Amino acid sequence: MKKKSRTKWSMAIASILVTGFFLSGCGKQNTSAPPPTPEVAFVTIQPKRLVITTELAGRTSANLVAEVRPQVSGIIQERLFTEGANVKAGQALFKIDPALYWSSLDNAKAALARSEANLPAIQLKVSRLRELLIDKAVSQQDYDDAVAALKQVQADIQYGKATVDTARINLRHTSITAPISGRIGISNITEGALVTAHQPLALATIQKLDPMYVDVPQSTTEVLRLRRGLKEGRLNQNGAYQKKVQLIMEDGTVYPQAGILQFRDVTVDPTTGSVMLRIIVPNPNSVLLPGMFVRAEVREGTNEKAILIPQQAVSRNPKGNPFAFTVDEAGKVQQRQITLDRAIGNEWLVSSGLEQGERVIVEGIAKIKPGIPVKVVPFENSEKTAGKLIMRPSLQKNN
Repeated sequence: MKKKSRTKWSMAIASILVTGFFLSGCGKQNTSAPPPTPEVAFVTIQPKRLVITTELAGRTSANLVAEVRPQVSGIIQERLFTEGANVKAGQALFKIDPALYWSSLDNAKAALARSEANLPAIQLKVSRLRELLIDKAVSQQDYDDAVAALKQVQADIQYGKATVDTARINLRHTSITAPISGRIGISNITEGALVTAHQPLALATIQKLDPMYVDVPQSTTEVLRLRRGLKEGRLNQNGAYQKKVQLIMEDGTVYPQAGILQFRDVTVDPTTGSVMLRIIVPNPNSVLLPGMFVRAEVREGTNEKAILIPQQAVSRNPKGNPFAFTVDEAGKVQQRQITLDRAIGNEWLVSSGLEQGERVIVEGIAKIKPGIPVKVVPFENSEKTAGKLIMRPSLQKNN
């Protein structure tokens, strides 16, 4: 009985040991199994044509501005315009009391007439003394005095004519007219007010609103970037189309008529580090008013072979330099250092580091590293990018 009991215990222990051995072997086999191949989504680099624009903030200003001031002194008798109306060049705006200037004109005419009345007698006297001087009947001094008197009368006549002209001009200036055509603002002077010639306070201001100017500052950094792109051949400009500018109003609506870039200033503002761009915009319906805030989309040029990748495909190293992962022909991950130009929507414009046809990993970046094989699937992006680039200064700082 004891032998049978011992045999049963021995067999049980052996069974337990064998089971443990197999279980241990199975555990080691599961631990040494290779991890599954990670799956990543990619996009294939396909260069496209991009019209590159820069969005700049600016303000509108009138094409012509004229401040109306009196050229003679006096009392305002009438105001001959409606505030806020359109006026024509030469249209009468104010009338100054002309009584004093009529009197000055009459006085100048009378003085001229007196000088002209003395002229014939002096001319005859000089003629007679010239004949007598030949016969030695008069002295040379008498003849010289007569000639001097004649010249004085002639000078008085010239002075009288100039005085008459001045009096006539002053009388004409009692009617204050519009120097330019445009829209006139509020009147700073009322009827009965005393005004003086060339006073500091303008009587009113006239502004020509069609076309309008839009002045926008552009940083020298952006100017240098543009020149570098043109020099390297990444951008090209094509004449009249290049100069067209689209305006965006304060409420976000697009102004219906395109403007024309007139010029870039040649002087840099030392306080802002920017140059001024002047844009001319048609304004037939007076939608634009002086001093309005607008945004201008200025065309920098066209990039015929722009490389764009989704923003989530770009990572940065500890130094902040951007890089991206690609999948080579063998299906392995490669790390590529890239240079970013600027952001366009949800994509980055890449200046260098990637070539046409390369597969850039967009999703699954967290579970990969260079050199490992991956399973690739196409990336589905619901937000398609149009062929137009709007660069905002706040985004370019991230580059």
